[in-house]
Formats: sequence, C-alpha cells, structure tokens
Amino acid sequence: MHILLIEDDKDAAAYLIKGLKESGHVTDHASDGEEGLNMALDSNFDVLIVDRMLPKIEGLTLIQELRKEGNDTPILILSALGEVDERVKGLKFGADDYLSKPFSFSELLARIEALNRRTQPESSSTSLEVGDLSIDLLSREVFREGQKIELQPREYRLLEFLMRRPNQVVTRTMLLEGVWEYHFDPQTNVIDVHISRLRSKIDKPFKGKQMLHTERGAGYALRYNE
Repeated sequence: MHILLIEDDKDAAAYLIKGLKESGHVTDHASDGEEGLNMALDSNFDVLIVDRMLPKIEGLTLIQELRKEGNDTPILILSALGEVDERVKGLKFGADDYLSKPFSFSELLARIEALNRRTQPESSSTSLEVGDLSIDLLSREVFREGQKIELQPREYRLLEFLMRRPNQVVTRTMLLEGVWEYHFDPQTNVIDVHISRLRSKIDKPFKGKQMLHTERGAGYALRYNE
C-alpha cells in the first residue's frame, strides 16, 4: 500500500515509518496539517493515517476539508484522546476508523489493511496461495505440491499470518502480537522454535525450494522463487 502519515511527533513518525516499511508499505510523511492536506489532495494514497493534534491545521479540520473536496481515501485517526465521545466525533467528521494511543503495531496494521480491503473488489476466496503452497481456509488444510502437510494449531496460525503477507518482511514484534497476542517481548524463543518446526514441514521435504526465509536483524519472509 501507499500510505500518507500525517504526524507531527518526530519519534512517533519514525517508529511508524520504520514499521510500515518493514511490513512492505510505502509511506510518505507530513509533519503538520497544512502539508498533509496538500499532499493528500495532490497525490493518490491507499490509506491516510492522521494524528488528531496537528499544528497549522488540526486533524479533524483536515479530514473535513478532504471530504469537502470529494477525497474519499480511507482515513485512520491516531489520537491520545480515546474517550467514546472523541471517537464518535472523529467518525462524524469523516474518518473511517479511530485508534487510541498507545496502540499495538499489529492492530494498526490490521486496521489499515481492513480499510484498504473496503475499497477493493469483494472476493469470495476461501484459500491462500503462495507459489505451490496453499491453505484451505475452511478446512484449515495445508498443501504443497499437492501433498498434504499436517500442522499443529499454532503452526497453522503462524503460516496463515505469513501467507497473508507474501514477500513482506514480518518482524518478531508483529508475530508476537499477531500470532501469540503478546504486546511486549517476553524474551522467549517461542518464535524461533515454531519457525524451525514450520520450516521442517513446508521446506525440508521439498529440497531446493525454500520458501520460509530468515531476514537477519529484521524478521522472516515467505517467498516463492521458481
């Protein structure tokens, strides 16, 4: 996705840009509301992430102006103002979703992906495919080269998480939050253990056709190279 982040806090912006890049997204950044409004009107983006408290033009006014101009790009508000009334106010001004600070990065990713899906043609697909590896989402069966692969429930969740992000580097934090629902790093080797087990089932029996790659210092990626 091509994302516009409108955030005046330099540290927060750097953190988000880094995480979004690692997740395979291209992110442009505006540090105030005026710059963000001009960028949003001048270019096409898949999703806008807008902070509430912005200099020059505050977030709700920015969103209101975009909607007046007919810009219907999906917008996610980020704000330390997490009360119900504030969330309702943000949605009434034209935002599509509202996420209160602090937040987990995996939830942010899930929400922007959901917003992007709303603008895409509906799909009734009940399967995921990456190269010759496939998952039947209804039966929860996994196949590679037509051979059925037996996975434990957590291994299945790990593989599904990776297959929904093909060719993207998935960080340890994303895996901990998205597969194990840990919102902190508990200094555990649980990811390494399950990656090793998953690799032994989807890669090792298919010599010379590795799909699950370790990206040193970054995370893991599922790629199919013919």
